[in-house]
Amino acid sequence: MKVSIKKISEVTGFSPATVSNALNYKRGVNKDTAAKIFRAASELGYLEDNRITKVKFAIYKKTGAIVDDTPFFPLLIDGAEKECRSCGMEMSVCTLDSREENYEEQVRWLIHDKSSAVILLGTELTEEALELYRGASCPMLLLDYWSADMSFNGVLINNADSARMATEYLLSRGHRSIGYLRGNFRIKAFRSRAVGYQVAMSKAGLTPEKEYMVSLGTTMNGAYRDMKEYLAGKPKLPTAYFADNDMIALGAMKALTEAGIRIPEDVSVIGFDDLSFSAIVSPGLTTLRVSKQDMGRAAVRRLREIIEGDESKLKIQICTQFVERGSVLDLTVCGGSAGPDGGDQIRKEGSE
Repeated sequence: MKVSIKKISEVTGFSPATVSNALNYKRGVNKDTAAKIFRAASELGYLEDNRITKVKFAIYKKTGAIVDDTPFFPLLIDGAEKECRSCGMEMSVCTLDSREENYEEQVRWLIHDKSSAVILLGTELTEEALELYRGASCPMLLLDYWSADMSFNGVLINNADSARMATEYLLSRGHRSIGYLRGNFRIKAFRSRAVGYQVAMSKAGLTPEKEYMVSLGTTMNGAYRDMKEYLAGKPKLPTAYFADNDMIALGAMKALTEAGIRIPEDVSVIGFDDLSFSAIVSPGLTTLRVSKQDMGRAAVRRLREIIEGDESKLKIQICTQFVERGSVLDLTVCGGSAGPDGGDQIRKEGSE
């Protein structure tokens, strides 16, 4: 005998309307309630094979230089997994490495599996690589990437505005020679952050100096090695740097410190991401906090709306929070010049 919503209502104690709303991903149902209803529906055999209750979190790799060896992405995945669990959906994680021989076959299998929905982590994705994912038969969403032709739903960081805000913070602290520590793997997020940096400089009537732009590896060790090599040439340094992310900033800070360059007295540094390491280095790294788990949760919530039948294309941008620590010197307090007699520093840890 086919299990009815009324039966699920009797077993769970929730009204038939609440059960129906939960099973159809309607808004207004408490997460814990929805989880209980889905568990009961699954145990009673109500969920049919064609009902999507599984999410595949696919990590795209072009080189792995960004998504490997960083604590950023595990937290993002954790947020997505928790949101799936709260609404009675299962989530599995897989990797799509474009360097593998059967990569295209893996992609075709993924995007034409109608039993699951897909969250594609597109941090290392390019517009050219995205072509293979068009025409997907299953609900799909891009995470940490946005398609230029707006043909996919996307959840990503508000990169340009955040980088602009960080650069404006340096400007407000009296810095005028502001350099840019740019990742040598130019993912879309980094390009957007470069735009924000340039906009802030332009609004201040300043032109970014090419001699202050340094390309570094995107791992902490890679950034350290490249910055060390750069400093060996005794270059002229700006009073501050904005870095594409914390991994790059932390690697560069290590090289600067070993070269006898004090942070922030000689050079100030701002990062992006607020990784756990950033609070424990000395000085603490001023940075932009990205709510990784909220990004993952937002992706799952939007995916549920797509499963429910929402055909609109949305670009959901997650705002960042500025975290002020000790890696930036306030030149307006110390008379406009950095150095050993530069004066006081601001050291305000952002709320954790």
